[in-house]
Amino acid sequence: MAKSITRFVCQSCGAVAAKWAGRCEACDEWNTIIEQAPDRPLSRVATPAGKVAFVGLAGTAEPPPRTPTGFAELDRVLGGGIVAASAILVGGDPGIGKSTLLLQAAAALARAGNRVLYVSGEEAVEQIRLRACRLGVVDAGIELAAATNLRDIAASLEHEGTATLVVIDSIQTMWLDTIESAPGTVGQVRASSFELIRLAKSRGFALALVGHVTKEGAIAGPRVLEHMVDAVLYFEGDRGHQFRILRGVKNRFGATDEIGVFEMTDRGLAEVANPSALFLAERRGNIAGSAVFAGLEGSRPVLLEVQALLTPSMGGAPRRSAVGWDGSRLSMLLAVLEARSGLRMHASDVHLNIAGGLRVSEPAADLAVAAALASAAAETPTNPGLVYFGEIGLSGEVRQVALAEARLKEAAKLGFDGACLPRRLARGNRVLVPTGLRLEEIGHVSDLVAGFTGNPVLPPRVWADEATL
Repeated sequence: MAKSITRFVCQSCGAVAAKWAGRCEACDEWNTIIEQAPDRPLSRVATPAGKVAFVGLAGTAEPPPRTPTGFAELDRVLGGGIVAASAILVGGDPGIGKSTLLLQAAAALARAGNRVLYVSGEEAVEQIRLRACRLGVVDAGIELAAATNLRDIAASLEHEGTATLVVIDSIQTMWLDTIESAPGTVGQVRASSFELIRLAKSRGFALALVGHVTKEGAIAGPRVLEHMVDAVLYFEGDRGHQFRILRGVKNRFGATDEIGVFEMTDRGLAEVANPSALFLAERRGNIAGSAVFAGLEGSRPVLLEVQALLTPSMGGAPRRSAVGWDGSRLSMLLAVLEARSGLRMHASDVHLNIAGGLRVSEPAADLAVAAALASAAAETPTNPGLVYFGEIGLSGEVRQVALAEARLKEAAKLGFDGACLPRRLARGNRVLVPTGLRLEEIGHVSDLVAGFTGNPVLPPRVWADEATL
């Protein structure tokens, strides 16, 4: 008889080691390597070999039909609705609202006449009923089940042909008796997900998996779970804050980086149709260190408030802290401001915050951050009717960014009367400008800083009231 070979697998990143070690060499995590027996297939019956049919690249394919969920913000992130036979992975911090979102979406689908199955491995049926009572969705015809044995769940779904959506909450609680490891380990999560996705593809129902996240915010499992599904959605936000951001980081049937904005209330999650107005609702325009950034989240323009605060350093290395923005990019921008515009902030602690709880990653926020920093350093408020967007290079130049028209339209819709943006180097590029919106073109970061410090180096402003430039 062949000797059984065991292996050691990191439960954080999935790396395989030849022997046990206290620290994983791949992800540097401690005490995550566990001895694991080789996975055994569900059936040992050999199947005859077949042939793969190859076809040509030319051809036509209709867009996949979609089923609206009843949540416009969720449909936006999914690309228009749920696609049949697709697998969706929803991840987020504990208590952020993943189960609430899926239960409300399932109830909306059930009320529209669709058959929805909800399988919970973390809560009993009565607990789900209590949440449904609080959310006001008790009358929805959702079929509930509390189970963790994947063999029993697979047997129930094997002959399923009428369900539109099957929710598994959560995938880390599912276990297969053919895998000799505890529930939640890499082998169990991978095997359970593969079996559920196989059933979804063969039976034609959409599958929604709830996934736990690690302390770094990535979906536990490890990332092999994200490669197996069709769409990966992250539910972001602070549990002490009412806003929730649903972000699509992968979508085989739509665009990525789309966001949906929700507000957590005592009746569950409520959609936010105009997030820009909500993010700027408590803004005060007469405070130094505040600037409005006209950003993009996927294809949606969003206006956010960038706040900067400078305080005298109490000795030692000055502190640089950023909430909602990349800390290394903040350090780079501070260096550019000091080297290219003469703005001295090396003796001050710098604190930067993106108000509203949204995290910004696009370089177009450089100009708004620089405006907030220059305003805080000069103790001069920015123009409350002006929005900023543009990328800043290491030499201090302000670079063009994509989709300027969408940013300008969003600014005009919310009542702003001006926009500070990069100077057009190619005059042939025509940008549609909303009527009445004035533009201020900035070519170098020193021009921006001069507007706050009173330096006459600032060139004349360029205003545009015409329909096009």
